[in-house]
Amino acid sequence: MSVLLIGRWDAETLEIEESHTVSDGDQEAIDALLSGRAGDWWSCEYLVDRHRDAVQRAYEELAPGEYLVDEAEGFDPTS
Repeated sequence: MSVLLIGRWDAETLEIEESHTVSDGDQEAIDALLSGRAGDWWSCEYLVDRHRDAVQRAYEELAPGEYLVDEAEGFDPTS
């Protein structure tokens, strides 16, 4: 299984708004979850089993000076 995170950028802050469990590489499921979204949505599939692990990975991939807020489940990633 994988975790698909969906969010938006607000200046230098990535706000995670949704989290969905999908089968690894299930592009049809991912497309369905992203369907109808207009604008500046961000999404990424992480090959992990838990939401918190996906958020931690997203946090670790940010550039210096960028921030992450988990609005979906409130997980606070660590450096």
